[in-house]
Amino acid sequence: MGMLNLMRLMSVKRRRRQVQVPHDGLIALRAKRKCSPCQQDGDSQGAADIEIPDLPEDIWRLIHSLMPMRAAARAACVSRSFLSSWRCHPNLNFSSEAFGLNRNACGKEELAGLFYSKVDHILKRHSGIGVKKLTIKVYSDYSGKGSSYLNNWLQIGVKPGIEELIISLTQFQAKYNFPCSLLSNGSGDSIQYLHLSNCSFHPTVTLGGLRSLTRLYLCCVRITENELSCFLSHSLALEQLEIRYCDRIVCLKVPCLLQRLISLKVFGCDNLKLIENEAPNVSIFAFQGDKTQLKLGETLQMKSLCMVRSGYVYHARAELPSIKPNLESLAIKSFKETAFAPKLCSKFLCLRHLSIALIGFFPAYDYLSLASYIHAAPSLETFYLNVMQRYVQNVSIFAHPADLRSIREEQHHSLKSVRVTSFISVKSLVELTCHILESTTSLECLTLDASQTGFRCDTPGSKIGKCPPLDRDIIMEGHRGVLAIRRYIQPRVPSTVKLNVLEPCSCHSTEL
Repeated sequence: MGMLNLMRLMSVKRRRRQVQVPHDGLIALRAKRKCSPCQQDGDSQGAADIEIPDLPEDIWRLIHSLMPMRAAARAACVSRSFLSSWRCHPNLNFSSEAFGLNRNACGKEELAGLFYSKVDHILKRHSGIGVKKLTIKVYSDYSGKGSSYLNNWLQIGVKPGIEELIISLTQFQAKYNFPCSLLSNGSGDSIQYLHLSNCSFHPTVTLGGLRSLTRLYLCCVRITENELSCFLSHSLALEQLEIRYCDRIVCLKVPCLLQRLISLKVFGCDNLKLIENEAPNVSIFAFQGDKTQLKLGETLQMKSLCMVRSGYVYHARAELPSIKPNLESLAIKSFKETAFAPKLCSKFLCLRHLSIALIGFFPAYDYLSLASYIHAAPSLETFYLNVMQRYVQNVSIFAHPADLRSIREEQHHSLKSVRVTSFISVKSLVELTCHILESTTSLECLTLDASQTGFRCDTPGSKIGKCPPLDRDIIMEGHRGVLAIRRYIQPRVPSTVKLNVLEPCSCHSTEL
């Protein structure tokens, strides 16, 4: 709506005092004057005296604030009208991508030096006023000198009124200690989103929480469970909490004070023994881990569940319909299943989206048993199955092509889209696919991907140079999967269903 109103304002007839600027004029002028946004963003002598439409200053500030940082800096180089608003630009994004730095073109030390100098130059010419979003992403270690740079940048950019703060140090276990004092004295009161990666974060009681914080993301952050518990208990506006690879947390307790928390995601915290959730309104839960005990409290409001946990395909079918009856989306990734999905009378009455991934070195698995999920969910609309397994022991359809099993179930009238990734010639997988075709009246699209990687380098517009190498046996199994589709599945596809068959990538075909 803001951009629409802006366009209407600019379309109003008004007296104009401007020079004629050709297409892409700002860039052309910038090139002519050899002006660098990182060198002259704060230098008034570097700005061209270009007359522009006579609009109120707040309109031009709005226009400038909507530009990406690099474009805003360029505009400030060629226009005095934009130069003053650049010193209060609200969105500061400091990363190698934002600066156009090629990480492969120079060494780490040289790249770090370029990055430091550019950020330092820009922030020293920024007033620090009006910053709403500050993003700093660095691809180097922050021991010693780098820490002082980063602290200075935060001192300038983090002021009352800031809403988003993203500090992402991509060097694993970077030796940087986030200065919690920076968020005291009102500077943190307006922050709505805090993102920290690869650093230490040690909030104290004196800091308390951030009263406006709605989203907290911690990845590879060194923080203890007591520090996190204290911080959470004072962040009462929190709505989304995501924690990844924070190995110092042993017990995660989410207090009942977080009445607004709706999304809780925890991945890869290897030392985590217990998650105890007392927040009453969590409707989205995602978790990765096999040994952690889960106490999720009241689960009737749970709408979306994502679990990366061995054995969970069996457990979810056996237990979830009774304890989480209102699930609408269920995603499971399992690296080990010792039992097939059971056939039960219990139902997922609200489930609309189902994703199951069986990944790794599995023993023989009966994929036809997964039909139990489909017929337990009468409202199911999409079903995604990933069977990226290596050296499977399942029986091939070509070894025993006769006597395909079938299941007597009621027709399914809601399922519209089915996708199977890493399709192989296992007989039970062919049986499951044929069963879906024969028992579903609403099916519109069936996609069978036999590429064995989940992506292809020969896809138009693909950004990957070449698919990763695969063993010859795996490539051959992909081609057998395509043959199984053509011979046993395609003849059963109704005319109302669109069949998409994705064969192994051409780069793998040449390896045969």
